[in-house]
Amino acid sequence: MKSLLLILVVLLSSVSLAQDTIAQDLIISDYVEGTLLTPNSKTNTLAIIIPGSGPTDRNGNQNFMKNNSLKFLSQDLSNNGIATFRYDKRALTMLKKGASEKQIKKVRFDDFVADAQKAVSYFKNRKRYDKIYIIGHSQGSLVGMLAATENVDGFISIAGPGKPFDQIIIEQIGMMGANDLVESAKKTFEIMKTGKVDKNFNPGLANIFNLDVQPFIMNWISYSPTEELAKLTIPTLIINGTNDIQVSTTEAELLKKANDNSKLVIIKNMNHVLKTVVSKDTQENTKTYNMPLLKNSHELAENIIAFIK
Repeated sequence: MKSLLLILVVLLSSVSLAQDTIAQDLIISDYVEGTLLTPNSKTNTLAIIIPGSGPTDRNGNQNFMKNNSLKFLSQDLSNNGIATFRYDKRALTMLKKGASEKQIKKVRFDDFVADAQKAVSYFKNRKRYDKIYIIGHSQGSLVGMLAATENVDGFISIAGPGKPFDQIIIEQIGMMGANDLVESAKKTFEIMKTGKVDKNFNPGLANIFNLDVQPFIMNWISYSPTEELAKLTIPTLIINGTNDIQVSTTEAELLKKANDNSKLVIIKNMNHVLKTVVSKDTQENTKTYNMPLLKNSHELAENIIAFIK
């Protein structure tokens, strides 16, 4: 009997120790579904985490890319007294609800901003948290900037581009040495900036300028990250890693220059999915994009926690 009681005490103790945080799935709107992670200790601070480009879920994962980067970030913050809410991208939520491909193709960049604003309003209206921060990763950085104009106490950009999307694409094409494609891309972007699709785009750029995708890109390139960041008057933290092969540290420096009151942190060896990678080999770097047990760079959460607290 004593041994049974001892086992029960040990089990109950283990449960108590394991429950440092409380996870709650929330449906905020037709398009915003995510997980609220709260520390057991009382907190008045919430960080809303916005995922990057592509069909990315609340954990930072896609179908063939599972690294749990945003899940680990959420856990790291919540284990240090900061509640977090992370959510799935709109297209994933629509797919789960049986939306057609035609409906999903109607999604625009502004819809991502509306979803982030909806999340902020949801928590602001419930008055559970005195302070709300937005954390945007990659594409989510620009989304976060646009959503942080009201009811937000601070903004954090992680691996966010400083240049508009069209400039980034043109530079990437140029690095391939395809000058004819560079000129073709410039022409198509100029047409899109007038509010029209380019039906006669260069076939060599079909993977970028598919007619179904052009309306989304048209909306996206109407925003300049540096111009939007310059408008923010709230405390701002800009973070990037030296081993990010998708968004270089020069992009973070552009954002810093756009807002003198912001703080810039460059984390040594951190890559785009927030992992520490010492090797400069691209293949070694990209391997971590599909390593779901590999934790994030510890400096990432440390800097965010220090900034918020």
